[in-house]
Amino acid sequence: MKKLFLFLPSLILLACQPTQTPSGLKENASFPVGTAIRAHQIINDSAMQAIVAKDFNSITLENSMKMYAVHQSESDYTWDHVDDVVDYAQQNQLRLHGHAFIWHSGTPRWINEMAPDSAKLDQIMEEYILTYGSRYKGKVAGWDVVNEALLDSTGTYRESIWYETMGEGYIARAFELAHQADPEAVLFYNDFNIERDTVKLHAMLRMVDKLKAQDVPISGIGFQMHIRMDTDEETVEYALKKAAETGLQIHLSEIDIIFNKHDDTPGGGIQIYDELTEEMLQAQAEKYQWLAEAYIRNVPAEQRYGMTVWGFSDKHSWIPSFFNLNDWPCLFDENMDPKPAYHGYMKGLGNSK
Repeated sequence: MKKLFLFLPSLILLACQPTQTPSGLKENASFPVGTAIRAHQIINDSAMQAIVAKDFNSITLENSMKMYAVHQSESDYTWDHVDDVVDYAQQNQLRLHGHAFIWHSGTPRWINEMAPDSAKLDQIMEEYILTYGSRYKGKVAGWDVVNEALLDSTGTYRESIWYETMGEGYIARAFELAHQADPEAVLFYNDFNIERDTVKLHAMLRMVDKLKAQDVPISGIGFQMHIRMDTDEETVEYALKKAAETGLQIHLSEIDIIFNKHDDTPGGGIQIYDELTEEMLQAQAEKYQWLAEAYIRNVPAEQRYGMTVWGFSDKHSWIPSFFNLNDWPCLFDENMDPKPAYHGYMKGLGNSK
């Protein structure tokens, strides 16, 4: 009886101790866990800052590092917002991923309105990438050097002003300049739907092989990974495996998972689900868990640049406004509270250790 009496207070003390707060997402992965965010949010929004600090160790700016945001005229660069974010990332030990040097939709109007002139456009690209990349040398870990150069279904080159004026060689040229500006940065080709459109996937892989054969300094492939709940999982795993076979770094760069559908065009949403149910929330959690596990299964550890969600809250998701669609694609809800998706993602990330 004496031993039992002495033991009971220990049980009481244990029962009264507070439950330990779960660690954040970043502690559960062996690779960087990132989020896209807007410049004003990471600089001025304390609630957003708190979530980033707890859960993420890598950030990508949604729009503020794109060409139209920093190079608004031929003689004008706007650096203030990028400088602020670079400083914030360094002070808070966050990896900063640069998005993006050359993108058809990120090209400012003054370039798109130019008369075709390959020498002039090459000069603009050279001055822009060398100026930009050199300014943040050693402060930006990696860059999406060229974004979305290929078309869905056919895998042919997108007819942007860059392609129409400089030919497919503009892609190699951009990578060479980015490497010249910052030889230590990881340099990505980034695109959407390459995880589910195998024609586009193989066109991308052929392009990568050609660039490598020409000794172009490409070092990574970015899968945007804007997927749906009904996206075929075997196709995604096949795409990741084939990309990993290149030996390049693999980044899941813009992850979100929607319930409804769209045709990839502005306003092209197809509203199937009007209300979010508990069953849908649980299914989304399982999908996020599967995606993390698929990345781990198919990409060797030394090639995992990381996984980045494209915004972490349904409140700030780009999906509703772009597609004119009501959806719930993120890890946190409108009130900035973690959804089951958050916990599913955390569980999947934990399998990397």
